[in-house]
Amino acid sequence: MDGLQSGHYKNVSNCSVSHCPRYGAKIPGRYDLAFTNRTELSMTILVTGGAGFIGSNYVLDWLAQSDETVVNLDKLSYAGNLQNLASLKDDSRHVFIKGDIGDATLVPALLAQYQPRAVVNFAAESHVDRSIHGPGEFVQNNIVGTYQLLESVRAYWAALPAPAKADFRFLHVSTDEVYGSLGKSDPAFTESNTYEPNSPYSASKAASDHLVRAWHHTYGLPVLTTNCSNNYGPYHFPEKLIPLVIVNALAGKTLPVYGDGQQIRDWLYVKDHCSAIRRVLEGGKPGETYNVGGWNEKANLDIVRTICGLLDSLQPRADGKPYADQIAFVTDRPGHDRRYAIDARKIERELGWKPAESFDTGIAKTVAWYLGNQDWVANVQSGGYRDWVQTQYGGQSTPTAATA
Repeated sequence: MDGLQSGHYKNVSNCSVSHCPRYGAKIPGRYDLAFTNRTELSMTILVTGGAGFIGSNYVLDWLAQSDETVVNLDKLSYAGNLQNLASLKDDSRHVFIKGDIGDATLVPALLAQYQPRAVVNFAAESHVDRSIHGPGEFVQNNIVGTYQLLESVRAYWAALPAPAKADFRFLHVSTDEVYGSLGKSDPAFTESNTYEPNSPYSASKAASDHLVRAWHHTYGLPVLTTNCSNNYGPYHFPEKLIPLVIVNALAGKTLPVYGDGQQIRDWLYVKDHCSAIRRVLEGGKPGETYNVGGWNEKANLDIVRTICGLLDSLQPRADGKPYADQIAFVTDRPGHDRRYAIDARKIERELGWKPAESFDTGIAKTVAWYLGNQDWVANVQSGGYRDWVQTQYGGQSTPTAATA
C-alpha cells in the first residue's frame, strides 16, 4: 500500500484509498497496529484543527523551524480556512487531510500510515457566543470528539514498542475559561485552580480536559495539557473582539462593546502561544498542565480604544474623525465572565518559556497584518474562502468524515 513502509504494519482488510485533495496523500482503510521490528516513530507530528486560527499559526511556525512532517487533520468547519496555509501548497512537509477527530475509521488509519511521534490537539469549537446559541455542536465536537480521538490515539500508542511508546506525547490545547471568573483583586489562575466553567463553550472544554486527564491516570497515556489566555494575531476569524474591531472600524461600522466594556482578559500573541506549545511538547512532564499567558491584563474597552488609536495613525478615516467615535455599548451577553488572568510562572520556572511580545508590540503587528491582508479578510467575510477551497479541489475526492 502506497504510503506505508513495508514491515511496519500489517494490512488486515480490503483497503479503500482516498486521496488528499491538496497533496495526493493516500489514506488507508483499516490496519491493525502490529509492529515487526519498529523501535522508533517517524519524524512526524499529527496536528488536529490545523486550519483554524491557532492551529494554522502553529503549523506555519513549526514548518518555519523544522523539517519534520506535519499531518494536518481539520474538518474545515466555518472557522477552518485553508487559505491560512496557502504558502504551504507545494510543501511536501505538510500533508492536509479533511476529516473529523471523531471519525473512528479515519483517525486510526492516519495514525497507522504516518506513525506520528506526537499528536497536538487544537480541534474545537471555540466561540462563547456561538455556544450560547447552539451548545450541541460544542458538546459533540469538544467532548465526544475528544473522547473518540483519545480512544484512537490510545489504541495506537498501546501497540507501540517500548522505546517509541515512551517517547510518544498527546498534547491537548485548552483555555483559561475552564477556571471560571475572577474578582478584580483575586490572584490569577494557576494550574491548581478548581474548574468552574460558566458557558457551554468553557464547560465543553473543561469536560475535554477531564477526559485527557483521566486517560493519563487510568490508561497511562502520556498527555500534556496547556490552558491559554485570549489569543490574538494573524488569521483570526473576525467574530472575535480584536479582528472584529479592526474589520468593522475600516468598514465604517459600529464597534460593539458588551456592557460597560470593563471585562478583563489576559492577552497572548498567537505566535507566543505557538512557541509555548512547542516548548511543552519538547520538555513537558506527562500528566502535567501548563498555563500559558501573556502577562497582559486589559479591559475590553481599553483594547478597542488602543486599536482605534493605531488605525487613526496607520489608516485615518477619510473624514478625519477618530475611529473611537464608532464605539457603541451593547447589552452584555448572558453569564459574561468578568475577569480572566493567567499565572504563567510554572511554564517559565520549569520549562524556561515566557512570551516574547508585549501587548503593545503584539497588537501593532496584528493591526498591521490585517491592513496588509484585506483580501483574506474579504474572503472570510464573504464566505469566499469556501469558494476558494472548491476552486482548488473541486471534483477531487476527500475522505468522508463522521460528525464528532
